[in-house]
Amino acid sequence: MNHKGTKIIETKRLILRPFRKEDAGQMFCNWASDPEVTKFLTWPTHKNIDVTRQVLESWENEYDKPENYQWAMELKEIHEPIGSISAVKTDERTESATIGYCIGRRWWGQGLTAEALRALIVFFFEEVGANCVNACHDPRNPNSGKVMKKCGMTYEGTWRGGGVNNQGVCDESWYSILKNEYQNGKEKDIWERLYGRALAVQNGRKVSDYVDAGGVAAALLTKSGRIYTGVCVDTCCTLGICAERNAIFNMLTNGEHEIEKVIAIMPDGRAGAPCGACRELMVQLMPDTYKDIEIMVDYKQRKAVTLGELTPKWWF
Repeated sequence: MNHKGTKIIETKRLILRPFRKEDAGQMFCNWASDPEVTKFLTWPTHKNIDVTRQVLESWENEYDKPENYQWAMELKEIHEPIGSISAVKTDERTESATIGYCIGRRWWGQGLTAEALRALIVFFFEEVGANCVNACHDPRNPNSGKVMKKCGMTYEGTWRGGGVNNQGVCDESWYSILKNEYQNGKEKDIWERLYGRALAVQNGRKVSDYVDAGGVAAALLTKSGRIYTGVCVDTCCTLGICAERNAIFNMLTNGEHEIEKVIAIMPDGRAGAPCGACRELMVQLMPDTYKDIEIMVDYKQRKAVTLGELTPKWWF
């Protein structure tokens, strides 16, 4: 694995960052001194702030090691750390990272721990090169398992009497996600986003006695990761345009031209393949790489084909 150390990671509501000595007061008050938070953890409740300071000092001394991963979960809204998340173990043989976390009681049930865990899953797969991210919890603390499930982890089983925490010898319920599962989930998610973006602009309507618009909507993903949408415009002459070409022109207007994925939604909600004119435009835009563009042809079954399959030979 290519270890990166405790890199700063930003999510919608959190900043995951290295701990600092000045975090001692907030760490102590927000979670480390609360026996309800530490009930199923492997480290004891801090009796006073001096213990917290000693812990932070030991963590700071380890931050220069690239294989050390210990983040403070800082809530942007209040600019305070509200919990911690870390890789408690990395294994080079299995290319795996085991994640542990805790969060102050005031922030339970708000999805913040899952938000942080998702960010670490992305980090370890895409930047560190891990093949597996796993975590475990005491079965008497089922909410921790819900966080893991919410992040796409699979329940592997329960190791009876396999661990020790503040309750003594305990069972450990293990969850994990593999890199290929993460990639497949990521792929599925982007098609859901594209479908949702196309659906959001679809609004079939009669604009005038001569023009209808919005019956078909399209969304495309560029290589930069941006999404552009467009709707069809039907006229009584040849001035109309397909939704796919409308989305492509939107993309071109914004300075991009490299397409990765395209979906077009018909009036009945099904996905449909682009017409010959839309295919031709994509071929001319990307003559050397157009065959790699993915087209969703059956959203319900998640069936996508490449433009190369639809248009194996270019007339030119």
